Amino acid sequence: MATTIGGKMVYRLEEGSAKMVELLGSKGAHASEMARIGIPVPPGFVITTEACRAYLKGGKQFPPGLWESIVDNVHKLEAETGKRFGDAGNPLVFSVRSGAAVSMPGMMDTILNMGVTDVTVDGLARLMADERPALDAYRRLIQGFSGVVLGVDREKFESLLRKAKADRGLQHDYQLPPAALRELIAAFKEVVKRETGHPIFDDPWALLRQAIEAVFSSWNNPRAITYREFQGIPHDMGTGCVIMSMVFGNLGEDSGTGVLFTRSPATGEKVLYGEFLPNAQGEDVVAGVRTPLAIASLKREMPEIYAQVEETARKLEAHYRDVQDIEFTVERGKLFILQTRTGKRTAPAAVKIAVDLVREGVLTVNEAVGRVQPSDVTQVLLPRFDPAAKANASDEGRIIAKGVGGSPGAASGVAAMDPDKAVELANAGKNVILVRAETSPDDVHGIIRAAGVLTSRGGMTSHAAVVTRGLGKPCVVGTEELHVDMEARKASARGKTVKEGEVISIDGATGEVFIGEVRTVEPTADDLGELNTLLGWADEQRRLQVWANADTPEDAVRARQNGSEGIGLCRTEHMFFAEDRLPHIQKLLSAGPEASRVIREVETLRLRAEKAPASERASLQQKTAAAERALAQSQSVKDYYAALERLEQFQAEDFHGILKAMESLPVIIRLLDAPLHEFLPNKLNFIREIDELQRQRASKQRDTALAEAQRQLKLVEALEESNPMLGHRGCRVGLTMPEIYEMQVRAIITAARQLHEEGVVVHPEIMIPIVSHVNELKWLRPRLDAVAAKALGGAGFTYKFGTMIEVPRAALTAGELAKEAQFFSFGSNDLTQMTFAYSRDDAEGKFLRHYVEAEVLPWNPFASIDTAGVGRLMRLATEEGRAANPGLEVGICGEHGGDPKTIAFCHQLGLNYVSCSPFRVPVARLAAAQSALGQLKPNGGA
Repeated sequence: MATTIGGKMVYRLEEGSAKMVELLGSKGAHASEMARIGIPVPPGFVITTEACRAYLKGGKQFPPGLWESIVDNVHKLEAETGKRFGDAGNPLVFSVRSGAAVSMPGMMDTILNMGVTDVTVDGLARLMADERPALDAYRRLIQGFSGVVLGVDREKFESLLRKAKADRGLQHDYQLPPAALRELIAAFKEVVKRETGHPIFDDPWALLRQAIEAVFSSWNNPRAITYREFQGIPHDMGTGCVIMSMVFGNLGEDSGTGVLFTRSPATGEKVLYGEFLPNAQGEDVVAGVRTPLAIASLKREMPEIYAQVEETARKLEAHYRDVQDIEFTVERGKLFILQTRTGKRTAPAAVKIAVDLVREGVLTVNEAVGRVQPSDVTQVLLPRFDPAAKANASDEGRIIAKGVGGSPGAASGVAAMDPDKAVELANAGKNVILVRAETSPDDVHGIIRAAGVLTSRGGMTSHAAVVTRGLGKPCVVGTEELHVDMEARKASARGKTVKEGEVISIDGATGEVFIGEVRTVEPTADDLGELNTLLGWADEQRRLQVWANADTPEDAVRARQNGSEGIGLCRTEHMFFAEDRLPHIQKLLSAGPEASRVIREVETLRLRAEKAPASERASLQQKTAAAERALAQSQSVKDYYAALERLEQFQAEDFHGILKAMESLPVIIRLLDAPLHEFLPNKLNFIREIDELQRQRASKQRDTALAEAQRQLKLVEALEESNPMLGHRGCRVGLTMPEIYEMQVRAIITAARQLHEEGVVVHPEIMIPIVSHVNELKWLRPRLDAVAAKALGGAGFTYKFGTMIEVPRAALTAGELAKEAQFFSFGSNDLTQMTFAYSRDDAEGKFLRHYVEAEVLPWNPFASIDTAGVGRLMRLATEEGRAANPGLEVGICGEHGGDPKTIAFCHQLGLNYVSCSPFRVPVARLAAAQSALGQLKPNGGA
């Protein structure tokens, strides 16, 4: 049943403007805007996105009145152009293009040369004064229409086209003579009849209606859905449909077509950047079927047209105050602009362009901060080939080909010759390089999963280059020396061959392709040029501080280089896994249970003796003395304290390095949090070892080894838990074996005191993890405070004690906890796990992706904070914590702290800081500024 909508469904270009993007789609709105400001645009009209939504909701039926409105606007176009649609003598020919409100390059369908039929082709030839381009337009219509509307495999037409050229010894489509084109048209018609069971319609009005329906339906094709899901674009927007009079670039040497950017989308340099094909149609450039010429060639071939192109490009950039991606056609020496849109660009280019536009007086500083996506900052940090490794690869003769750098960055991976194979190999855990002759929108699922893309055809504005630049993946295009053999599943050049599954490396900056792996290196903040300027502006606007998660001095140095203002999480358990420390932590855990029992028994007796009435005190003192003698003689206790002493030395060294690296900045050190079994060998290994030893002949050596293996197995089994993440970990270890936490606190304060005495300003903060009840803090805090005060020894620096809010009950009772803590830090990973009752590893591996795709969840809550659930707990904890303790410092230290949407939420909550990995610190700095300026909103936020 058709869906009825109110309001106008079709707009002529002169009736629209750039402000109508949501209604007309980006392509239609900007074509209207160009017409409004006097840019030479072919006449046309736009069918609204609202009409598309009604068509899709109404069971793929036009809403009432739409077709009549389309016919009326075609007649108006006839009056404007002096041509008639379907007329044999003076035919009107136009394009039918998709165009959503958000740019989705190549994801939806377009049909060109609408109106060319058996009836009109000769009339078109007379108008063109050349039979060949008219027949070529008809050939293109049949191929395009059949692929988009009728679902005929494009390759069935391409194979006939290749054969027609090969039979005549020709290289390019435009070299085919009229007789060959007539044969091709007849052959194409036979393909359609054979594949669909009926001939292609010759009624242009029927073809037009089908084409518009196909454009509307393409909103929900698989590649468009995949692209929207990856880019986070809503699925309910629909697409506009732009009907525009055709102009032809294939009418001879005074005609052509091109695509250009007003600045380089690769580097941001202020030069016209693009490509031009003489005697060609626009799809030839975008599809990459012919390798185009650099735009500079237009200056040589058509200097007057080049001057017009340059003037128009600068006018459009000035009007939109941003880089433009422009499609144009030259028809017999006359320039037409077919489309302009904000140019997609690499991350380094985005940063440079934003900074340059401020320097040119086009943008304000705040506007520039908002122009760069936080994720672009991550892409600026893309890996590049290590210079020495790259030089070695070159010296070894491993360069197999060189093309055009389509998108920067460097990557190595196994070659995959089609997108499905790329997905299969990526699912198997391999880095993949997708290798194609050229890519098309049907390859997008493979491009998304690949580490990089390599094509033998196409140029800087081909599909492969545009899509990979948007995704931040390296890409090399136009490697014409590379022969891609799909049947043999291999690619060859310079006498070398790469088979599918073999490793290759691509440099998206230089266009070089290497056989085998080439080592990559990560850039540092010092390499980032204009990014530092942009981030400096961002720092002036943000309220949130940006800290980093760092476990080593090296991590701390990197974090500080990237602009970190503190360490929000230093995980001490990671320090115990080092080869020289692990035996001591294992010795500690081996002796710990028995030693702790003896120590706690003595402590209990001492406490009872102190509080006992006089009549019982002597007896209890005797028992205490006996217990103390047993304690002094206990080997477990001796081993326990020996291990603690050695670990304290290691820990003091660790903390000294991190605190020194972060001189004058706060460093939050989390006390031991990991489940204890993680420090022990695998249980199965001991079982196997015991089984093997028991099979051996008895001997002193065997018996000793067997006893030790059995002892270790007993320890592993004693520490084994059915659900260790909810078991004996964090502050629970601190309560049952408090000497571990006391050792760590002593090491922290000792290291800080030493640095203080050296003149280094230190700000240590000590975090107690996995707290769920205030009494845990009430028990631990006095003991740890006493240890810290003693280790401080009167030194003149301060320290803080706080807790991690990672248990829902802790968030719900934050008011109580805040009275015992000086800071809160949200452990958002565990808080998300416990709130959802999801194991992160299991959820992400088994069902979470399906949940998001099926819209059970709006997004992955481990990637961006769940504002409605986890976020509500965070809000409650922040508000109640600060109500009880107005000076409470509150931050977040889960990896959510580097997610821009989560940062926007933390800004709304009024947190003091976010903490993330060192490499995401620049991302967080920009996101925090955009949050403060109101340019970035949290998920689910207004």
